[in-house]
Amino acid sequence: MPPTLLDLSTYLLSRIGKSSRGRLAELLAERDLRLWDMAVLAALSDFGPQAQRDLVRRLGIDPSDLAKVADQLAAAGYVERARDAADRRRVSVTITAAGRVLLAELDEQARAVQDEVLAPLDAGEREVLHGLLLRLHRAQGERRGAM
Repeated sequence: MPPTLLDLSTYLLSRIGKSSRGRLAELLAERDLRLWDMAVLAALSDFGPQAQRDLVRRLGIDPSDLAKVADQLAAAGYVERARDAADRRRVSVTITAAGRVLLAELDEQARAVQDEVLAPLDAGEREVLHGLLLRLHRAQGERRGAM
């Protein structure tokens, strides 16, 4: 690797991120799932039932892509969707018990990938890295006007 690139933290973040994301995507693909599936389940688990349009904003996903993800997750029994009685255009999405079980399994796999990637770091270094990455993530969200 050229030293010029190794001197760029952004380049290193990109390479490590691409590799990590690829490994997690492979594990999800074994279950016919994608990262967006996990993201939707996590958002529903963390924040409770959401209108589809709110999930679009929260996750930064295209509305048509979210509709496909929600359709697939609903067909598999991981989420339930219901139209709002007051506004038939509004669709609410709720995680099911099966979705919570799946999310716990996916979280375990994601943490195993994380452990592989971060294996060269001790616990203290991992904590510092996580704190720094979280700070960068929050600053980036503030610049975009979203979190």
